[in-house]
Amino acid sequence: MTERARDHLSAVPEPPPDPGTLLGEVAKGDDEAFAKLYDLVAPRVYGLIRRVLRDPAQAEEVAQEVLVEVWRTAVRFDGARGSATSWIFTIAHRRAVDRVRSEQSAAARVMKVGVASVEIPHDDVVDEVAGRLERQQVRRCLDDLTGLQREAVTLAYYQGHSYREVAELLSTPLPTIKTRMRDGLIRLRDCLGVEVPA
Repeated sequence: MTERARDHLSAVPEPPPDPGTLLGEVAKGDDEAFAKLYDLVAPRVYGLIRRVLRDPAQAEEVAQEVLVEVWRTAVRFDGARGSATSWIFTIAHRRAVDRVRSEQSAAARVMKVGVASVEIPHDDVVDEVAGRLERQQVRRCLDDLTGLQREAVTLAYYQGHSYREVAELLSTPLPTIKTRMRDGLIRLRDCLGVEVPA
């Protein structure tokens, strides 16, 4: 084999990891697999949610909630029922639609304030309070991270940047960013009280 042919073969890019395989490893508590899965799907999750919500700040918040949910519920994924990306995007779409409904419901309640007989179904109140508490808990847990962890997680989850982009934005070596992201996500998981199945 010629040297040129060897150089060509060594330049062939490695295929991206399989999301289904990664999700299976995440279900076993593999932090590295979650980091790879996150890097693979986070920008597309944010993009999908952004198209539904249109508000970048809300899209960032919902994208974070979705990826935390993927980490928490990876054990529920059943490859026989569909692909890993379809499962993740279904969660993302459901969360985005729930947020739209919640916002519409909140706007409707505000409009009814002036009306004498305001009737808000109990379930809407419970859902709204639960959603606010969950968002407050995520924010509180983010505040417990180190500065670099918080910046890296925020850039990745809220702005849809890849590890490489986060490293460039923070002028930090890529391996350091990957380590901080993994450690930050583990701290978030622990702060949120998420249990990883054995």
